[in-house]
Amino acid sequence: MLNTLSIVLIAAIVFSIILFFKTIRIVPQKTAFIVERLGKYSKTLEAGFHILIPFLDKVSYRHTLKEQAVDVPPQACITKDNIAVEVDGILYMQLVDPKKGSYGIDNYRFAATQLAQTTMRSVMGKLDLDKTFEERENINSVIVEAVDKASDPWGVKVTRYEVKNILPPQSIKDAMEKQMRAEREKRATIAESEGDRQAKINRAEGDRQEMIARSEGEKQKRINEAEGRAVEIERVAGATAKGIQQIALAINEKGGMNAVNLRIAEQYLKEFGKLAQTNNSIIIPTNLSDIAGMIKSASTVIKEQVAAGSAG
Repeated sequence: MLNTLSIVLIAAIVFSIILFFKTIRIVPQKTAFIVERLGKYSKTLEAGFHILIPFLDKVSYRHTLKEQAVDVPPQACITKDNIAVEVDGILYMQLVDPKKGSYGIDNYRFAATQLAQTTMRSVMGKLDLDKTFEERENINSVIVEAVDKASDPWGVKVTRYEVKNILPPQSIKDAMEKQMRAEREKRATIAESEGDRQAKINRAEGDRQEMIARSEGEKQKRINEAEGRAVEIERVAGATAKGIQQIALAINEKGGMNAVNLRIAEQYLKEFGKLAQTNNSIIIPTNLSDIAGMIKSASTVIKEQVAAGSAG
């Protein structure tokens, strides 16, 4: 009797534990549970504490509501110019409706991956190989739009798609490398020629500026020299006029003509002496002895000049 009671008690305890675990459900944050009652959808359990009806309610699906990064395996694509390239990427999605994710499709992750691959093949077939590297943003947006539209009945929101690698065949890589090398050499040659052209222009402009500056300096120099000569001539003329005026005043004074005659005689003898020293042959005037007459003639000329100056 005691053993039977112990067995019943143990069975009751085990049943209570099983019943407890069948009744109590704790759902973590960013997680959703799908509950079926007698095989039919009953409700969706969100984060928190929940109580179920034992043996009637069953948690059939567990879903994460976090954004998921799904790796899209590499696949062979044929471009518009018939080049086979290998392309892979990463698809970012988030389950927004757990009920649709449970009953709308069997495996939404696999389905979204396959749809991304087929869309990628379609997009790559419309582009040349050179454009595939430039049109990554366009490729990503087209795939996101197509997969997001198709996955709406599954309760899935596709946030973005990123192309990881576009790998052409090795022969195409070599050809592209040669093309890029030739393009770089072309740009280097053009840059060098442009630099040489600019240097020649700069040198020519510098020579032009130098010639202009030199001509301006020469012009200013000549102007300064001409102005200096003009001032010099003007001052010499003024000094000469002043000297002549003073000589005229001196001649008109008492004894002035005697002084003039004496000065003329001295100059005559001095110049004649120089002539005798610098020449072997001397031509002697016939009237050399008539010095007084010569002085008289010179005096007459001086008087006439003085009178003319006074009259003017």
